[in-house]
Amino acid sequence: MKRFSILLFAAAVLLTGLAVPGTSIASDRGDAQATVTKANMTFNSFMSDKNFTEMRKLSRSAKGIFIAPQVLKGAFVVGASGGTGVFLVRGEGGQWTNPAFYTIGSVSFGFQIGGQASEVILLAMTERGVTTLLQNSVKLGADVGIAAGPYGAGAQAATANISADILAFSRSKGLYGGISLDGAIVDVRDSLNKGYYGRPVTPTDILVKKNVSSAHADKLRASVAKISGGK
Repeated sequence: MKRFSILLFAAAVLLTGLAVPGTSIASDRGDAQATVTKANMTFNSFMSDKNFTEMRKLSRSAKGIFIAPQVLKGAFVVGASGGTGVFLVRGEGGQWTNPAFYTIGSVSFGFQIGGQASEVILLAMTERGVTTLLQNSVKLGADVGIAAGPYGAGAQAATANISADILAFSRSKGLYGGISLDGAIVDVRDSLNKGYYGRPVTPTDILVKKNVSSAHADKLRASVAKISGGK
């Protein structure tokens, strides 16, 4: 009887150990799919906003588009912000790739109280902007040039003076340009890439080699192609 109980205990431990990875993968898959769905909503919302008319024009020559549906910022003396985003690249023939998953975050110091949630879109305007984001970790403003994208009145005049690799656009509860991304860290979100595509993959696998795909991303890719050109 004692031996039987030990065997039952061992079996339970084994089953528990086997269940955890599956549960984790399923959770990551769900989180990844939710991020893609929200990214599609965020992208369409930005592009229909009259304050981002110039952004729509710039997106037609962008080589890559990064969309973070929600970057949270809460602070008391030391502030921290962070969120999950997806990055798509315009490939040969104008076809947009499937999304690769990243986190974006930063830490700031100063007297700050309260918090905010921002939507963020980055336009990679150069090949350098794209290739830099293929790395595991990138510091915006240090590893690659970044500038605040033009919005609202006078945006067209401001566009002529922009030469950064990446242009940043943000919106928070109707306020524009509400979060500074200079110094922000962009890291690859390996767990969501694995959950979404069913196996470990790198941004290079997704965005350059195009070794994986997901029908779930078709709506987002179609939205980007419709507004930014390509297919």
